[in-house]
Amino acid sequence: MAQGQSESGAGPARLQQFQRVGKGTAFANDISSLVGRSLFFAEFSREDISILAAYMDIYRAPTDQIIIRESDGGDFMLLVIEGAVNILKKGMRGEQQHMTRAGPGMTLGEMSMIDGEPRFATCIATEPTVFAVLHRDDMAKIILDQPGLGSKILVKLVSMLAARLRQTSARLLKFMERGNL
Repeated sequence: MAQGQSESGAGPARLQQFQRVGKGTAFANDISSLVGRSLFFAEFSREDISILAAYMDIYRAPTDQIIIRESDGGDFMLLVIEGAVNILKKGMRGEQQHMTRAGPGMTLGEMSMIDGEPRFATCIATEPTVFAVLHRDDMAKIILDQPGLGSKILVKLVSMLAARLRQTSARLLKFMERGNL
């Protein structure tokens, strides 16, 4: 099987609706240009990014297209290269609540890529958006083929998820202190 090719071939049905632009190697310079704007790539060298890009596929989503749907299965994460994405979460009454906006250099879908659980939120392109996709199978290949880079990616993902958990815990504590729970 070719490097960067997911065992599922064309990838999950969700990705089949997007225009596949090509392999990540063709976008390595675009991804490298995100280093200053991306916490994910803060400690990555140009060579690291070039190697990682070889395991990724690039897609384009039009404005208002759902890229990730809450509660869907998913085995990939994505990196926004160009454009912007709104992240929405269903409230207790089923209404969509805006959580945040993601732009170039931000990653989405890391939790499902790591644990295989359903998607936590819905991500919708708010303008034409180009994004790179890294599948769980390809992440496993990176760990085997490039252990130093694999370790760097895993440490970065764990650090990002821990920071998000801390932020969420702090917000929950404030909410609880106001007597809302």
